[in-house]
Amino acid sequence: MSTRSYSLSKDKIKFLLLEGVHPRVVENLKNAGYTNIHQESRAMTDAELARALTDVHFLGIRSRSQITESLLDSAEKLNAIGCFCIGTDQVDLHAAQVRGIPVFNAPYANTRSVAELVLAEIILLMRGIPAKNAGAHKGQWLKTAKGSHEVRGKTLGIIGYGHIGTQLGILAEGLGMRVVYHDIVEQLPLGNAEAASSLEAVLESADVVSLHVPDTADTRGMIGASQLAAMKKGAHLVNASRGKVVEIPALAAALENGHLGGAAIDVFPIEPTSPDDEFISELRGMDNVVLTPHVGGSTQEAQENIALDVATKLVRYSDNGSTMGAVNFPQVSLPDHATARRIMHIHRNEPGVLQAINSVISDSRGNVAAQYLQTHEEVGYVVMDIETDDAGPILEGLKKIPATIRRRFLY
Repeated sequence: MSTRSYSLSKDKIKFLLLEGVHPRVVENLKNAGYTNIHQESRAMTDAELARALTDVHFLGIRSRSQITESLLDSAEKLNAIGCFCIGTDQVDLHAAQVRGIPVFNAPYANTRSVAELVLAEIILLMRGIPAKNAGAHKGQWLKTAKGSHEVRGKTLGIIGYGHIGTQLGILAEGLGMRVVYHDIVEQLPLGNAEAASSLEAVLESADVVSLHVPDTADTRGMIGASQLAAMKKGAHLVNASRGKVVEIPALAAALENGHLGGAAIDVFPIEPTSPDDEFISELRGMDNVVLTPHVGGSTQEAQENIALDVATKLVRYSDNGSTMGAVNFPQVSLPDHATARRIMHIHRNEPGVLQAINSVISDSRGNVAAQYLQTHEEVGYVVMDIETDDAGPILEGLKKIPATIRRRFLY
């Protein structure tokens, strides 16, 4: 793999923003001094992206753009990717990593929005509103208290007690619900929440179960026929986490046979890639099911938070080399460099690289004012503040180190 480097003034550094990211992204970049900003309201095709990325330094996308290894091969100047969303499944993270390209996202920016939607759906399900709403649209007047309950005093089971799960628990307690939770990592409870010993213990005790787990090999299909059968008769299921966590045919069966009282599903194993594609699911047509098109975090507030979070991370990486928040890269939080010349060196994580780097600096008679090193799986990242009048010999020397992937120099 060829080594790549650049040192450009801010007006020369090109940002490409796709899929109509929030206006605060551009505002934030311009406030930081970046003006070479190109925007598209849509996702590009692979061919369009391949052409566009030939002279782009920073790429901003949402969830529809697919950044593959072949696309990264065409992006010789690409320095970092900002995913203006929560997930990063749309990017080949390993391919970006070994090419020295950090990927940033905003994993917690939509926490409140998701928690609020789930809480609203819990209330709707417990009152039987989905079926009553569907009936009213058909001309039916289903005025009855049968199967309709207050949430106060009921048990909410939370599977995955992270940022969203904990906030949901606090909001639910404010309505008088009892909260039990289970997480594979031991988590301290907030409020009066109680830790359950197992997933099964939550399923058996909860009136409504809400899922808040990541998409991993362990969580895919974690809620199937046996888990649904373990839930209380008439209980409800909410999934606003990842689509492959729930086996949808099994859920449809549990709803059809009356074992579950209802469900609210925001994420699906296969989702349409554009508004023109038809949404296909076994859950369509069920009056006791709330179906939403992956909008858990789709509020103006969440989108603005995401815009500020990711744009700030891109600016910090461009300005001083900080990589905090990167999902595929060594994480380094760096101070600004007032007088020294800052050089960033990204390399394959092999023995002896730091020694070779220091030998290059010593041979060039540069003085190291500060040096930072972090490694992550296959990649190492060294940031050096060098007191020297001419960084050229150092950059040339670093290029000759066999493990070098990329060099970057800041004035």
